[in-house]
This record gives sequence, C-alpha cells and structure tokens, in this order.
Amino acid sequence: MRRTSTHLAARPRPEIAASWDRSRLSGLHENAVPEIEHHPVAAEGSLVRAARPVLEQARAEFDGTPVGIVLADRGAQVLDVQFADRSAGLALSELGVVPGTRFSEEQVGTNALGTPLETKQGLLVRGPEHFLAAFRTFTCYGHPIVHPLTRRVEGVLDLCGAAGADSALFPPMARRLVRDIENRLQLRAGVAQRRLLAEFQAAARRRGRPVIVVGHGLVLATPPALDLLSPADHAAVRTCAEGTGTRSGTANHLLTLASGRVVRLRCQPVEATDGFLVDIVPEQDGQPDRPGSGRTASWPLLIVGESGSGRTTEARKAAGAAAAVLDATDVVRQGEQSWAATAAALLEDDGPAVIVEDVQLLAEPMTTLLAKLLRRTERDVVLTTTPGDHLDGVHATLVSACDSRRDLLPLRRRRHEIPQLAERALAETTGSDRVRLTSDTLHVLATQPWPGNFTELHRVIRAVAGTRSAGDIIPSDLPASHRTAPAPASPFREAEREVIVAAIEAAGGNKLQAARALGVSRSTLYNRMRALRIRL
Repeated sequence: MRRTSTHLAARPRPEIAASWDRSRLSGLHENAVPEIEHHPVAAEGSLVRAARPVLEQARAEFDGTPVGIVLADRGAQVLDVQFADRSAGLALSELGVVPGTRFSEEQVGTNALGTPLETKQGLLVRGPEHFLAAFRTFTCYGHPIVHPLTRRVEGVLDLCGAAGADSALFPPMARRLVRDIENRLQLRAGVAQRRLLAEFQAAARRRGRPVIVVGHGLVLATPPALDLLSPADHAAVRTCAEGTGTRSGTANHLLTLASGRVVRLRCQPVEATDGFLVDIVPEQDGQPDRPGSGRTASWPLLIVGESGSGRTTEARKAAGAAAAVLDATDVVRQGEQSWAATAAALLEDDGPAVIVEDVQLLAEPMTTLLAKLLRRTERDVVLTTTPGDHLDGVHATLVSACDSRRDLLPLRRRRHEIPQLAERALAETTGSDRVRLTSDTLHVLATQPWPGNFTELHRVIRAVAGTRSAGDIIPSDLPASHRTAPAPASPFREAEREVIVAAIEAAGGNKLQAARALGVSRSTLYNRMRALRIRL
C-alpha cells in the first residue's frame, strides 16, 4: 500500500502522489528546512523580454489582490516575481522566492515551478500537496511555457496565493498569461530569425566560406559548409555553439570531422538573439593528439579513466590483439595467492604484451608485488585503473613503476565527438546503412550527461537499433531516459559542475571527502549534485 503523508488526503491525486514519490527518491524529507541557494541570474534572454510586459499588465489587473506571479526558466530558476499586494510579496520573499533562486522538483520536492517542468503539464498544487511543509501556506498553479516555433519548453509561469483561498481562477488566468507570452515569443522569434538571416547572408557573400548560423529553431549553412559536414558533424557543431553560452566575444573550438579532417569553429553570438554565427576554418597542422590516435607508448603504460570510458579498448589498441589479460577482479574468485602466482608466471616469461585490468581493486600487498614484477619484466605491460586519490596513496607504487600514462576524458567532456561515436556504434550494431540517426537525434544524444560513458552510449544505440530495420531514427525513438535535450547550461553552472565532478573524482568517489575539499557540507554538496544533475 502506498505510504502517504498525514497532510495529504487519503487518496491523493495521481500526479501529486507520483511527484511525492519522485521527491522521496531525490532524498528529500517532508519536514526538512528548504535548502534554497541563490545564483546570479543570466543576462535577459528572450523569455524575460517576451514575458515582462505580460507580467506587468497582469500585476495591474490583480491590483489589491494577494496573488503573486512568478516566472522561472526551464531549469526552474526564478527570473521575475510580480505582486499587486505587498503582503504577497513579503510572503514569497520569506520563502526565498526571489530572482536567482531555484525550485526544481529534485531540490525542493513537489511545487508549482519544478513539477510542471518535470511533467510538461499544468498543475495546481494546493497547500498540503506541497512536499516540503514550509511551502504548505501557499496554493499555486504552474503552467509550462512552450515556444510556438521550436516546441521547446522555455520556462514556467506560477500564480500563487494563500492556502485555503479560492484558487479556481488560477488555472484559466495562468493559461491566458502563458498564451500571451508564447505569442510574444513567436513575434520576437520572427524578428530574431530575420536578424540571423541577415547575418548569414552578409557572411555568405564571401564565396567559398564555410559558415553556419544556429538559433531560434533555425539552421542555415552555406554550400561549402554542407560539402564539408556530415549529419554527425552538424550535430557536433550545434553542440559546440550552444556550449559557448551567451557571453560576448568569439569562442573557439577544435573539432575533428567524421572525414578525419580537423577544423576550428569560431562561434560568435549574434546580437539581440540567442543564436550564433559559426565560421568553420580548416586547420593546417593535422589532427590533434588524442588517446588512440596512433601514439607510441613507453612501457609499462598506465591508462586512467572512469568506468565505461574505453579503458579496455585503449589498452587493447596499445598492447595489440595477441595480448594476455589479467583482471584484478579475479582476485575475489581465485584468492590472492593464486592470482599472484598467475601474475608472476605471466610477467616473468617472455611473450606478447600483458594487460592488467582494474588495478584500483588490488590491496596494498598485491600492489607491492605487482610493482616489483613490473620493474623486472621484459614484456610490454598496460595497466588500467579508475581515477582518484588511490593513485597517490595505496597504488602510488604502480604509478611510479609506469613509464607513461594516458588519461581518458569522460564522454561528458567530449560532447563534440558523441555524434560520430553514435553513428559508428549504430553501424557496428546493425551492420548496414539502412538505419540512420537524424541530426536532431544526434544533437539530443550529444547533450546527455552519460554517467556510464561509452558503455551507456552503446547500450542506448543497441536499444534504439532494435526498434527499426530501416529509415530515420528520430528523437522520439530514443529511450525515455535519453529523449530530451537539457537546456544549454550557463557558463557559471557548467564551471560549477566541472569543479564538483573533479573534486569527487579526486576523492575517489568519496562524497564526504569531496565536500571537505570544496569547503561545503555534505548536504550542500548533494543538493548541488541534484541541481546540476550530477550522477556519480
């Protein structure tokens, strides 16, 4: 039987019950104090510009009524708060509902900002239906704002008043305001598209110039760009452009195309739009040095990477197909003495290269033994391991015994390569070219967090390949867990995410140690991980 709160009716509405379940799975507790954090609000975007006149008009219409109007972006961060009655404004401010705070469902539980964004549907949340007790003094109705042209959720509008007050008019009023905002978004998008088109036409006047414009549901490319780029390349270019953010100035990215050619992308924001002009400049110095690109190794070789990041593949490339494999996970099954005897027999004889997998699992005595064998062996040896503090601690002797080291970047830090990797995985899975990933699908794949790295990517490709024998694979064909492209992160949030991930990796996955290194509490670290969708 489903457990319910004493604050809810015996039979809560299905949408509220489902949201409470998700809130509990996020580690939240009903009586906890909301840990609401404030972050700088990005420069005004198209949503704020379109919504502000609508919100100001609504505030005038609600004059003297204790109703608050809250606008949030697609990440549930509050962008604007309007109120016609001072008491409503004070009540919202006391709860932390001010520009810059974030109210995602995973951070504060069921609420009329985060939950409608989670479900993509309008939702009335009566006072006791809020997950956290602190919010139960309010009744709110939130409705997603969908861009009429791109069909992408841009944000959410929330009308809120005192719990117990008549809220019957909240849904129709909110829907009317959302409709007005969406109409203004469409009008402004038309202006922005014309500006992007003008910028593209000006750039394209120089014959032979590979250039692309991306923004507002619009993608324009010159013939030289079309000749240069494959569908996977288009998705990679789009990912690089969106990852640039909205800051002024030109950003540069190196990209290796599906053809193997290396190009430099010069991404320039187009003024008064959310779009970019991307110049594609071929590099003259050949491909950049990357793991697996034919580099020679000094032996022994240490390969460091997260689970699923391709450690085994990289090791086999370096050691060759005839290499013998010794796996540290077998210590549990064989026992330390048996495993040690096998390792000694392999490394004390002549023969092809040897790969020792997952050395992070070895205890200190076994680590010491393996380090001695490495110093004496005549064979080429490759060690694979996860990153973390253990490389400077219990396994430091193995690190010092290796003459060279390769650190593999996780997939989330190689987003521009994901489209090509996905196409390659699909070709290997199907063995034919009858099934294709569309550019939109490749873009969605490139925006996923991929905590399981290449292993997770190949699993998703295998799953989607089984649904079609021919034709195009579109975003709706992807598994539900990988179907939606997250909103491009702000440079600030992306930097924060990378700092937290690096701290956790350096702590070997120990969240408490990572929190201490960052100078925050463990609960604050977990809240930021939920907010930034970090799953490690």
